[in-house]
Amino acid sequence: MRWLLLSLLVLLCALQYRLWFAEGSLAEQHRLELQVEEQTLINSELQARNSVLDREVLELQSGNDGVEQRAREQLGLIREGETFYQVVDSPDAAPDNK
Repeated sequence: MRWLLLSLLVLLCALQYRLWFAEGSLAEQHRLELQVEEQTLINSELQARNSVLDREVLELQSGNDGVEQRAREQLGLIREGETFYQVVDSPDAAPDNK
């Protein structure tokens, strides 16, 4: 009877070790769930960025309006016959940051 009780106790300890510390344990499951949540957040951010890039590609492929807008904003280009005015603030007009 004593051997049976001792063997059951050893078996219980072995199963508890597997439950809490071994591969596939509750701690590992919790860690993996956190990784899944983090990766889901990263994926949603990347999907949003990809959708913006898809829209930009479609705009550039659909006509010259997108190309013209980019040339004006990023390169400072103007059309022939247009006059370009650049307004520069004087240092005296800058707000005081006291």
